[in-house]
Amino acid sequence: MFTDVDGTLVDNEHHPMPVSADIVRRVAQKVPFCLVSARSPEGLYPIQRQLGFAGPLACFSGAYVLDHEGEVLYSSVIGTSDAVAIKEYLETELPDITVATYGYHDWIVDDRSDARIVREEYFVQAVSRESRDLRGTFGDRGVHKFLLMGEPNLIAAAQGTVSARYPDLNVVRSNDILCEVMNGDASKSHAVEVICERYGVDRAHAVAFGDGPNDMDMLAAVGRSFAMANAEAEVKAAASQVLPWTNEECGVARMLDQLGL
Repeated sequence: MFTDVDGTLVDNEHHPMPVSADIVRRVAQKVPFCLVSARSPEGLYPIQRQLGFAGPLACFSGAYVLDHEGEVLYSSVIGTSDAVAIKEYLETELPDITVATYGYHDWIVDDRSDARIVREEYFVQAVSRESRDLRGTFGDRGVHKFLLMGEPNLIAAAQGTVSARYPDLNVVRSNDILCEVMNGDASKSHAVEVICERYGVDRAHAVAFGDGPNDMDMLAAVGRSFAMANAEAEVKAAASQVLPWTNEECGVARMLDQLGL
């Protein structure tokens, strides 16, 4: 069972809904219940705690995959030297965009008082740290993701600009105000493959839920996929079925209940 988080499993404040907890716990006792998200591990642990289950995590849109015990199954990073150069490019070419940098369990930002950072911390229930020193923070390990935050028109333009400048990177919107930048090898669909292999599950027997453009490859990677009622049109077209319920209406839990899981 694979599910995106924001716009899918959680409410519009990006927090889990207690009404879903019993169903999620029941399913997680039967099959691996996997959160697949652009969030960091620290942004996903609160979801697991509040819904009362443990399971694999595909973080940073598949760039960092952990099993239910926290063992690393897959890690795809942007090398530190490249990351430093990319950060400088983003700051120079996209001055109206806020950039956050993530790697492993670290999240660094230039200014925690930036309204966009404040909003993101509230949504994901995690805390960033102020630092412009990528090398000092990540050493030679590299970074898993840059997060670009801005108004919809700026994010749409940034996606095109960064994709053209760095064709080897995976640059994808998670919604209209956020754009994720990862190593080109990272994707939610690859995370599905890694997790299915770890747990001995045929992908044809897996189920996935999503709402955003960065979920489309995941929806195509499983045997049965569901787009939320609040999903974008292109996401609905990519799924095998569109739910009649939104994330606010606990669509994932209601569908799982109907499936008898």
